[in-house]
Amino acid sequence: MKAIIFNLLAWVMLPIMDGFAKYLSSDLPVLQITWARYFFTVVFTFPIMLFFFRKNLVWTNKPKLQFIRGLILLSANICFFYSISVISLAKALTLAFIAPLIVTAFSPIFLDEKVGFRRWMAVIIGFIGSLVVIRPGFVEINLASLAALGTGIMYGFYLIITRKLSTSDNPLLTLLLTGVVGAIIISTVMPFVWVKPSLSQWSMMAAIGIFACIGHLFLILSLKYADASKLAPFSYFEIITNIIIGYYFFSDFPDYWTFLGLFIIVFSGIYISRRKTYVQKFK
Repeated sequence: MKAIIFNLLAWVMLPIMDGFAKYLSSDLPVLQITWARYFFTVVFTFPIMLFFFRKNLVWTNKPKLQFIRGLILLSANICFFYSISVISLAKALTLAFIAPLIVTAFSPIFLDEKVGFRRWMAVIIGFIGSLVVIRPGFVEINLASLAALGTGIMYGFYLIITRKLSTSDNPLLTLLLTGVVGAIIISTVMPFVWVKPSLSQWSMMAAIGIFACIGHLFLILSLKYADASKLAPFSYFEIITNIIIGYYFFSDFPDYWTFLGLFIIVFSGIYISRRKTYVQKFK
């Protein structure tokens, strides 16, 4: 029960971060908002690591993989923050939900996992769900929708690398290193795009980092009490928080096509998760 509570709390916190990012995007550059997400995450994560998890502050065994992981997540964040600056939170997140499908599709190559016919069909059906949301040929495809789709693709590879690192590095160390890599890289471009924030904008930029930090800590705590495969279906709870924030603060509500595409993608993701658990159980 603890695992489920922590996991659901994470999926409440992270959409709040997205809400602040969308609000700020009307006045501040997307790259600056992304910088805030990384800079303040490191500022809040490092003291927690130092005082409560000092024994985990050891150097990684796979620095190149940690760097690639941080770079991929940074790229995914930039794409997602750009997408929500143009389209609704719900539509962007729905398209990003293809990440588990990407993991399944590429796990035979990178993780040496066997994927059967049924899971391949679920991947194809999930991809069809993303096409339902975008509706190519029926509505004009914009860059924001493609960026949201790109977010899901990159996040899928990020999850694959995370699985590889889980056997060698502590997850809290991985969280900190990912933040440090992203903060250093994105800081190099800040002098070229920086817009001076007001006091309230500074506070919202800090809030992005705080909610990102708390959300990921809740995720780590949930994984302490249950396997990732058992918790995977609960990640779709994020869309509920996302829709509430989008409707209440931005007057955005998903259309029927987005709901249909969401249903197809979520159904495919849950089926893949359950099927994988079933296969592992009866090996």
